Amino acid sequence: MNQPKICELLRDQRFEGFLLVRTSDQRTGGNGSKYLDLNLADRTGEVNAKVWDGNVQPPMPGTVVKVRGGTLEYNGRLQLRVERIRAMVDSDDVELSQLAPCAPETPDEMMGQIMETVQGFRSEPIRKIVLEMLRRFDEKLQYYPAAQRIHHAERSGLLHHTTGMLKTAKVIMDIYPWLNSDLLYAGVILHDLCKTEEMDSDQMGVVRDYSKEGLLLGHLVLGVTRIQEAANDLGISGEPVVLLQHMMLSHHGEAEFGSPRKPMFPEAEVLHWVDLLDARMNEMQTAIAKLKPGVFSEKIWSLDRRLYRAEYEELESSQEG
Repeated sequence: MNQPKICELLRDQRFEGFLLVRTSDQRTGGNGSKYLDLNLADRTGEVNAKVWDGNVQPPMPGTVVKVRGGTLEYNGRLQLRVERIRAMVDSDDVELSQLAPCAPETPDEMMGQIMETVQGFRSEPIRKIVLEMLRRFDEKLQYYPAAQRIHHAERSGLLHHTTGMLKTAKVIMDIYPWLNSDLLYAGVILHDLCKTEEMDSDQMGVVRDYSKEGLLLGHLVLGVTRIQEAANDLGISGEPVVLLQHMMLSHHGEAEFGSPRKPMFPEAEVLHWVDLLDARMNEMQTAIAKLKPGVFSEKIWSLDRRLYRAEYEELESSQEG
């Protein structure tokens, strides 16, 4: 499949090729005319696209479309103005592996890092619970994203988020060695596992919607339930189970973000901040990558701010001077 990569697109460039539909909405402009607002992706990135034809129906997220059009710059961000769009057909020679944004490491590599950490646990109850939870969600972990849109929204993004947090948690353990490493690392590994039940994702890592359980309960409550089920099956009770369940309930930090309890012991507090840090750094990295140096992004609703891509080359040159 020979077509330009999204990460290499420039302003005023022609594009024709196949892209993955991440989001798709029909909207109404200020003049009353309808248009399509799309986010289209390949494995190198994502671009916003507009179809200024009110008769075109929005394609389903997770499907592949062939588009033809040209790029322009709007508010410092690249945009694709689509002139023609159609769904992929069986006769198209499309390499789907080139279209889905995916984690920078393979699922096997990331799972290996997690399993190596678990095998180092000194607490037998915690080790058994974590291994049982990983066993239950093993298949979906291979491809599930960490979120629909906000952070690590990529194939195997949940593993990417988890291993990134583990690396940060291990550095924190060097600074605060009095923390219980088994508890902290277990909280990291378990905290988002039930997003595989909260969201409905295809094997390309595209989330079409949230499940009924996800909307009614959410992954925090589901996580508490699944930990209890695993502990019951293993014949484990007491402190290890309750502490892990509290980490599930509290890792969002505040009630306004979904946590009915604030973190009430140090490892739970660290889990909250490591989760927030890794999510925000990924979100910022994704947003900054779409900007030119010296340009501000549009307001990012999840961060409630605009971002700025610093002109690092000028910083380096000024240091040399």
